[in-house]
Amino acid sequence: MSRWLITGCSTGIGRAIAVAALDAGHSVVVTARRPEAVQDLVDAHPDRAVAVALDVTDRGQIERAVALAVDTFGGLDVLVNNAGYGYLSAVEEGDDAEVRALFDTNFFGVVDVIKAVLPTMRAQGSGRIVNVSSMTGIVTNPPNTYYSATKHAVEALTEGLSKEVGPLGIKVSAIEPGAFQTDYLTRSMHVADSDEAYGHVTERKELMQAFAEHLPGDPAKLAGAVLQLTELDDPPLRLLLGNDVLHAYREKAAAWSASVDEWEPLTTSMDLDRPA
Repeated sequence: MSRWLITGCSTGIGRAIAVAALDAGHSVVVTARRPEAVQDLVDAHPDRAVAVALDVTDRGQIERAVALAVDTFGGLDVLVNNAGYGYLSAVEEGDDAEVRALFDTNFFGVVDVIKAVLPTMRAQGSGRIVNVSSMTGIVTNPPNTYYSATKHAVEALTEGLSKEVGPLGIKVSAIEPGAFQTDYLTRSMHVADSDEAYGHVTERKELMQAFAEHLPGDPAKLAGAVLQLTELDDPPLRLLLGNDVLHAYREKAAAWSASVDEWEPLTTSMDLDRPA
């Protein structure tokens, strides 16, 4: 059985992963900004679950959470970086403080938690890191542009980190969920006001929020996929989860490939001219 630390366990995907890991017999540090929100998980698994307050923008809380995992379980095998939230806004209308706070949680929070667990995993010579990205981490559409930018950053971080720590026995992956039945579009969403010039962006906001309670993805199935991912000897760098994200990825890949082919003559004409 493995020793886990999961960020953002109070609701949604994070809670589903925590439940699945505990039900599978793993030991888990379940975290939330308000630990009482996850106390029920500890009560159900008192020998294998501990709760701790964790705001991923607070480095002191990060260090305490990692220390608790190591002190309680003797090490740390799996980190799931799930904590995050959304922000709906046209780029021009994004509030500067809101956007910087979004990056502090969704990207820099991921970085700080990873940096906190790596010394332990390096000392063990083993470990798994799963970063929860998003469909918007590979395909960007308004009004999700800022949120998408944070997830694109997580994608780049995951790819580079996997090459850095792979030789040290640590395996790194990102998952890209599509639309899952969570509170992402309700409790976990910040929304900026839009000017009439961005009426088309407002329409997309309203459409997303109208379908917030009718999204197709099952968080329990996603959690099962994460457990499977952490048990693979050769896990994929990226794992798409959902029919919608698969369709979106293939559509983007085809369009990008066609554009590369169309502009190949210009692309390949950039070398310095050499004398004959």
